[in-house]
Amino acid sequence: MSGEASLLFMSDSSAARLSNIILPTDGRQSPVAAGIQRGVRRLFAELGHVTLPEFTLANGRRADLIALAPDGILTIIEIKSSVADFRADRKWPDYEDFCDRFYFAVPETVPFDILPEDRGLIIADSFGAAVMRESAHHPLAGARRKAVTLRFAHAAASALHALADPDRIADGRL
Repeated sequence: MSGEASLLFMSDSSAARLSNIILPTDGRQSPVAAGIQRGVRRLFAELGHVTLPEFTLANGRRADLIALAPDGILTIIEIKSSVADFRADRKWPDYEDFCDRFYFAVPETVPFDILPEDRGLIIADSFGAAVMRESAHHPLAGARRKAVTLRFAHAAASALHALADPDRIADGRL
C-alpha cells in the first residue's frame, strides 16, 4: 500500500503523519476571523466534536463553522470579527433551520450586548475559546438531521480526498 493510501486507513504510522499535513486556507476570512475559527475548532475538538469550516447548507448559505457531536447534535457557529461585521451581515437566521444549536463566536473586543441574548456566545482567539452563554437546544427533525449529517460526511470525505489527490480538485473533478 502506498503512503498516500495508508492515510485513508489510519494505521499508527499514517496517523502520526497527519500532524505534518498543512491544510490550505480559502482566503475569505480576515486574520481575526481565521484566529477565531481556529480557537473555536480547538474548543469543539476538546469537547469531542468534529468541525468543518465554510459549510454549504441546502439553502445555499455558507455557515462559517459546523460541528458534529458524537451523539449527532449539530452546532453552527457564526464568526463575527467586529461590530461592523455583525451589523453588515444578517444572514445568520437562515442557518438555524440546519442545526440543533447556534452560537456567535467573537473576539473579546466585541461588546456582548450587541449580540442577540437568546443565542449562544463564544469568546475566542487563535489560541482557544470559551462558551460565555450556552445555546438553546432546538432539536432538528429526523429527516433534516439525516440530510445535514450526510452533507457533513460528504464534505469531510471530499476534503480528505482533496488532500490525497490535489490535482483532482485543481482540475475541477472533485
